[in-house]
Amino acid sequence: MKRTSQLILMLLIVCGTTHAQKQYSISSPDGKLTAGITVGEQLTWSLANDDQQLITPSPVSLTLAGGEKLGPDARVLRAKRQSTDKAIPSPFWISSEVKDNYNELLLIFRGDWGITFRLYDDGLAYRFHTTRKGLLTIASEEATFRFTGDRYAWVPYVKGGLGGDQLQSSFENTYVHTPLSQIDRERLIFLPLLADVAEGKRLLITEADLESYPGMYLTPDEQTPHTLRGLFAQVPATVEQGGHNMLQMRVTKREDYIAKTGGSRSFPWRVCVVADNDAALAASDMVYRLAAPARLADTSWIKPGKVAWEWWNDWNIYGVDFKAGINNDTYKYYIDFASKHGIEYVILDEGWAVNLQADLKQVIPEIDIPELIAYGRDRGVGIILWAGYHAFDRDMEEVCRHYAAMGVKGFKVDFMDRDDQNLVDFIYRASETAARYKLLLDFHGMYKPTGLNRTWPNVLNFEGVHGLEQLKWSPESVDMVTYDVTVPFIRMAAGPMDYTQGAMRNAAHGSYRPVNSEPMSQGTRCRQLALYVVFNSPINMLCDSPTEYMREPESLEFIASVPTVWDETVPLNGKVGEYITLARRSHNDWYIGGITGWESRDMTVDLSFLPSGQYEMTLFRDGTNAHHKGTDYRKETRSVTSGETVQLHLAPGGGFAVKLQKKI
Repeated sequence: MKRTSQLILMLLIVCGTTHAQKQYSISSPDGKLTAGITVGEQLTWSLANDDQQLITPSPVSLTLAGGEKLGPDARVLRAKRQSTDKAIPSPFWISSEVKDNYNELLLIFRGDWGITFRLYDDGLAYRFHTTRKGLLTIASEEATFRFTGDRYAWVPYVKGGLGGDQLQSSFENTYVHTPLSQIDRERLIFLPLLADVAEGKRLLITEADLESYPGMYLTPDEQTPHTLRGLFAQVPATVEQGGHNMLQMRVTKREDYIAKTGGSRSFPWRVCVVADNDAALAASDMVYRLAAPARLADTSWIKPGKVAWEWWNDWNIYGVDFKAGINNDTYKYYIDFASKHGIEYVILDEGWAVNLQADLKQVIPEIDIPELIAYGRDRGVGIILWAGYHAFDRDMEEVCRHYAAMGVKGFKVDFMDRDDQNLVDFIYRASETAARYKLLLDFHGMYKPTGLNRTWPNVLNFEGVHGLEQLKWSPESVDMVTYDVTVPFIRMAAGPMDYTQGAMRNAAHGSYRPVNSEPMSQGTRCRQLALYVVFNSPINMLCDSPTEYMREPESLEFIASVPTVWDETVPLNGKVGEYITLARRSHNDWYIGGITGWESRDMTVDLSFLPSGQYEMTLFRDGTNAHHKGTDYRKETRSVTSGETVQLHLAPGGGFAVKLQKKI
């Protein structure tokens, strides 16, 4: 009898377990991608492409303060499915509208929470939801990505960190191409990360709609091979002023939770972009689609454009009758240059405010901002001010009110160097406050974009990129040429990036050296021109000095003519770490930019993407001796028609740039 009772008990347990575990699946609109969701002892998701498994079952959960876990042993109340196919207006983006076509599964669980899975033709996204009263304290989140084997990945490790804290860094580094098994377990990985997942398939991991929550890092899972798991900064408990010129708030102690937030909300999207064509990654708009809709009704005052910038070139103008530096005479010279060449803005980078005071109302005596604003206004040039994070945050409302009333057009806010919940909250407060005063924002010292530029369209650009500034001080071992043909497929897939291209001193292989006051780029002149087309940058710097540009009128004319936002983007070709070519349209004009790594390359550009007709083509290509003298280039002008091909030779570290104007 006792044995019979034991058998009955075991049967009940098995039946209960079988009953509790439920399987769901959802496919992309074209039917190629399929996600499998299992609800049972764990809540897991997996991803397949046709018959290829990309991600094996990977557990997800949220752990609340007190130990409650949302995920394991969940009980489904109902499952809701829907499909959407619409267009999202995107006025300051790589296309004038974004196609938003997906299938969605929402699972609602007992306990007032749920999870949504979306399948697009180019990837998967999921997010948690809660519908509880009051506040929730999130102790941790489990986000895992289990690969099918020891796949290769392009890994951006955190570099440095304030006081050795990897959770306080600038989110800038080159990529290490490595098998998952050889990832350094002592170093955090910031997003996005790109990995091989199957033959001919890449998968990019990032996040979207990051609000009132910390950003996600990745680290190898100690228990499961070939698995990456999310890691999140805990909320700062105490901070102290310090860091760069006393403009940062250094975290000295953290709480034992990652977020304290409203109990009824949606959490950030965990995003996987899937591509079987590398070039498509460089034109991805997945993050933009997933971001919260614009919270700004009137965007008519937002003006993207280019910026004459002084910091990279060290205010290094010459042939003038005044001493160049941080003073009004120098900035008037920059304004005159910008006005003459149709450049919309001049920036006053670090140095215009009194150093070490973290007070943006204290201006050095050599600078008269109202005079510069009036001078620029008369010449059609707007003024943007650089601001350190703490200086901007401590008196944000008054700073925005004061300088907006004066006529400043926006701020470049720098040195946040964190992505914990408190810092993310600052980013949203800054975006909203600036918008109320009709001010543009360019965030530096910043984590990767997560769609904020859709939610707050006055935020036009983000750093979080290992940009050209690095070549003011980096040794030759820092390979920017390879980085340039890698970053469009990874970091740029998340959103705009303020790389700050435009160098006129261009070093062929073996000729580069760091010179702070007269910096140079690695690679050819045509590479620098091409980057204005290849890189997505709605507010785009001209990094070199007016003096250097005026010595190079053909290059300057091209740079000044390139739009910074686009009506259409067409990825023509590309391979991560080797080369890329993109075509972009503004109104009826088309631009093409292409770059290669340190390998020279013969390339055929097929113009069949053009609408039918005849076009005037202006082509900048590497000169015969560009492999030896990076500034060597040729400019050619001729007529072409849709469907023609253009044969090009790219020097090592080279590139090409094309402007196509349709003939009437």
